[in-house]
Amino acid sequence: MTTTSIPRPAHRRHIEVADADPHERGVARGAQLRDGIPAAIEVYDRLFALGGITPAQVREDAERALDTIGRFRAGARAEIEGIARGSGTEPWRIAALNARTEILARSATVPPGECTTIVRQLVGDSGPRTFGVQTWDWHIELSALWHTLDTRGGRYGYVGLSENGILGKIGVNSAGLALHFNILGHARDGIGGIPMHVLAAIVLEEAGGVAEAVEIIRGAPLASSGSFALFDATEAVLLDLSPVGVFAMRPEHGTLLRTNHFLTPEPAADEKSWLYQPDSGERYDFVRARLARTQPPATPDELAACLVTGAGEPPVTCVPDLDQPLGQRWASLATVTLEPATRTARVLDGTPADIGTRDWRVLTAG
Repeated sequence: MTTTSIPRPAHRRHIEVADADPHERGVARGAQLRDGIPAAIEVYDRLFALGGITPAQVREDAERALDTIGRFRAGARAEIEGIARGSGTEPWRIAALNARTEILARSATVPPGECTTIVRQLVGDSGPRTFGVQTWDWHIELSALWHTLDTRGGRYGYVGLSENGILGKIGVNSAGLALHFNILGHARDGIGGIPMHVLAAIVLEEAGGVAEAVEIIRGAPLASSGSFALFDATEAVLLDLSPVGVFAMRPEHGTLLRTNHFLTPEPAADEKSWLYQPDSGERYDFVRARLARTQPPATPDELAACLVTGAGEPPVTCVPDLDQPLGQRWASLATVTLEPATRTARVLDGTPADIGTRDWRVLTAG
C-alpha cells in the first residue's frame, strides 16, 4: 500500500460574509470562491460519473433538491442562488454541490466519506461543560476545495468549515450551539428531502440551543441519512437522521461517540451496511475501548488525541492510499474541535496525527 502526504494550499481559504439578506450573503460568498467553485464542480462531476449517474440525472436531482429547500426555507434557497450569482455559476450546479451526498446515494460504487466524532460532557463544581472533536474524512481530490468560514447576518452567526459552494457542515454558532456532522447510509436514501449539508447550515443559523435544534430537525422533510452531534454549554444529544425518522441518544458515561453506522435499531434495520462495515464498527469499538481504559479527557486537546491512530489500528487517522482508484482515496482532510461555552471552533488543516506539528485556525462566533 502506498500512502502520501495530502497536498494543501499554502494558506487555507477563509470566507467571511455578513448581510441580513441571505441572497446577498450568498453573492458575497460566491464571489470569494469564484475560482474554487468550478474546481469543486469538476471533481463532483467525476464522482457522479464514476457512480453511473448521468449529467441529466444530476441536474434533475439538483433542481428537485432546490425546490424542496425553497419550500422549507426560502432563505436557504436564496443563499444558494446568491452563491451561483456571485461565482458566475448556474444555480442547479450549486444545488448539486449542496445535495452531493443525496445524489451520490444513487451510486453503488462511490461510498460516502468516513468520519469519527466524540463529544464529552463533564459535570463539575461549576456546572456542566461540553466540547467535541471530529475528523472530516473525504476524497483526497477535494483536499484543496474546502474553506473555513465566518457567516453573520442571520438569527445567529456561526463559524466552522464547509466545502466550496456548500452552505454548511461543521461549526458552532453565536448562541453557543455546536454541531458535528457524520454521514450514514440507509436503503431509502435519495432526493426529495432537505440535503444534510443544507440542514446543518439551517440549524446553525437558527437554533439557540440543543432543544431548538432538535425541533427544527424534526420539522424538516428528510429523504437521506446523517448524524448530527448537537451540544451547547449544558446539554448534548446524538441524532440518527434517516428517511424513517429522527432518533436521539444521550451521553453514555458523559460521552457521545459516532462513526458511520446507525446506533438505534429502527434505521439500522435497513442500513446500507456494505458502505462502511466493517470499518465503521472497528473504528467505533477501537475509540470506545481507548476511552474506557484511559483517564476521561478533560480538554478538547486531550479529546483530539483520542483520534490519533497508526499502522495496524483502525483508520481513525485516515491517510490516503494512492494505489486505490478515484472514489476510494480517503483522507482526513481536517480535524475540528468545538467548544460551545467560548463559541469557538478550532480547525486543523490535517489529520489528528498532525496535531502539534501544524497550527490550529481558531474561529469565534460573534
